[in-house]
Amino acid sequence: MSAISLADVYRARQRIEGRVCRTPLVESPALSHMAGVPVHLKLETVQPTGSFKLRGATSALTELAERGVTRVVTASTGNHGRAVAHAARALGIEAAVCMSSLVPKNKVDAVAALGARVVIAGKSQDDAQVEAMRLVREEGFAFVPPFDDPHVIAGQATIGLEILEALPSTATVIVPLSGGGLFSGVAFAAKQINPDVAMIGVTMARGAAMHASLVAEKPVLVDEVETLADSLGGGIGLDNQLTFAMTRALIDRVVLLDEASIARGIVHAYREERLVVEGAAAVGMSAVLDRVLDAPRGPIVIVVSGCNIDIELHRRLIGAL
Repeated sequence: MSAISLADVYRARQRIEGRVCRTPLVESPALSHMAGVPVHLKLETVQPTGSFKLRGATSALTELAERGVTRVVTASTGNHGRAVAHAARALGIEAAVCMSSLVPKNKVDAVAALGARVVIAGKSQDDAQVEAMRLVREEGFAFVPPFDDPHVIAGQATIGLEILEALPSTATVIVPLSGGGLFSGVAFAAKQINPDVAMIGVTMARGAAMHASLVAEKPVLVDEVETLADSLGGGIGLDNQLTFAMTRALIDRVVLLDEASIARGIVHAYREERLVVEGAAAVGMSAVLDRVLDAPRGPIVIVVSGCNIDIELHRRLIGAL
């Protein structure tokens, strides 16, 4: 049984309306030519915080505010923390964001700029999670999960609604795969509207916790390592309640990419699509560029999840390829 219903997704859309952008869906001539079928890009890069995470965070915090919660904390690889900080400021809620030392400085600074209390803890997302739960126990914060939460999942699922409303003929949706909040939400909404939509999850080959867990048929720990797709890092939690089961039930295929492939996706986005994207957002384009999708059904929609890449890293990549 799913953690959410389609009615929950529509309620989430009502909660976030006016606070989150309905993002564009644009065709990519270059990727369409390579794939042999129409390819469209769902541009979550235009959200006020630069990533899809604002949907789930706003959905969750709006619900908490309705219950009188005034202090929230989260653990994040960057984008979720920024989204929580943004939503909290808009709602007049105090926010703390716990991040590991692996989170890029530009993402840490962006969270701090929004007025949130920044806590750097350990060398992994799991370490940051431990610190966040300490703040819950000792300082009375309410925890906002980065993915394993029904309100967060419902918020991300609004992307699936928008895709199928804008392009009802969508046959394949390619989504970055990490903790599963984005994937399970988009896949749930898309398959509720059209059960025949193929859902492909794409992630990095190094330290992909959801993929390792799917292979093991249960949540497992993985070593978190540096990757260009830093937003896809971190564990899914050994006590994962929602997104592992939903992802396992809804996913049709997982694609793993090496670092060179992710870099090519970032460069393609800039040179051919005129987009600045982070590594996690490039993985769907990388999968098409690498021709690893085995003649997928079209039209294809790729969720381009965020643009919060360190600009100096982006310049180096563009110059190197």
